[in-house]
Amino acid sequence: MRNLLPEPPPTLLPDDPGASAPGTPEEVAARYPSSSAAWATLAEQAFAAGASVQAYAYARTGYHRGLDALRRNGWKGSGPVPWAHGANRGFLRCLHILARAADAIGEADEAARCAQFLRDCDPAAADALAG
Repeated sequence: MRNLLPEPPPTLLPDDPGASAPGTPEEVAARYPSSSAAWATLAEQAFAAGASVQAYAYARTGYHRGLDALRRNGWKGSGPVPWAHGANRGFLRCLHILARAADAIGEADEAARCAQFLRDCDPAAADALAG
């Protein structure tokens, strides 16, 4: 069945200062705790090192910081969050690694929800992050 209602406009976050700040990921996250990009970097590094629980915690923090930012910028709980807009990438990266880390710690339902949410935000993000 086709949805006849118009899709909400894309949400475009403002620049994330943590995305390009100098310093270690820990320093950047401490300096910019609302930066999803900083938390995404920490989560990705922890996951790559096999620290799934830490990756999950970092990704969940960045995910929630990103939801706060999305809501402050007009997002109403649905609608596109485009990967092509660079400032959205920190949130989308957190959502991706949260799905992977949830799967790694046995949270299959959450992993599936996060993976679907990422695809709903922007299929291009899911494809790009899947590698």
